[in-house]
Amino acid sequence: MLGLKLATDPRWVNIVESNIEEILTDHAWCEQKAASNAISLITQNSEKEELVTALMLIAQEEIEHFKMVHDLIKERGLTFGRERKDSYVNELFKFMKKDGSRNDALCERLLFSAMIEARSCERFKVLSENIKDPELAQFYRDLMISEAGHYTTFLGFAKKYADHVDVDKRWKEWIDYETSIITNYGKNETVHG
Repeated sequence: MLGLKLATDPRWVNIVESNIEEILTDHAWCEQKAASNAISLITQNSEKEELVTALMLIAQEEIEHFKMVHDLIKERGLTFGRERKDSYVNELFKFMKKDGSRNDALCERLLFSAMIEARSCERFKVLSENIKDPELAQFYRDLMISEAGHYTTFLGFAKKYADHVDVDKRWKEWIDYETSIITNYGKNETVHG
């Protein structure tokens, strides 16, 4: 799915179900960070009108997802916890190339964003197909579809704005790197954990 080489073991959902409050809190913060990422990309690339327009929509959608998850937490009488560190995202960040032209840097940031969206989409699919709670199963199915759209948007803009980057080749490198680190995850009740 989405070019990812290693699928999440469905047994991860058993870990998630042991602490729904934790997965929902972590998920809410992931959505907030995704909105912030889109806004940051807008701020750094304001002259790229098509990108700005697309990312405004993504930022709005991500903040709406944040609200939806936060509302779920409240409806279930759970506590919205403090922001969590996302080790998976931090490891991906280390792989980003920091040299090259401004557009090359944008391309890397877009590929980084696409990778996070791709894995989130895959995790939401696993949740939607395996979680016993019907409300959460439908919730994650709906979000899976949205995340897939974000993934393709980021990847498409990486191809559009790359100056000296073979995006298909670089995306394969991202996939290989992600495969090497994802084996360390799927052991916690967090979206990427």
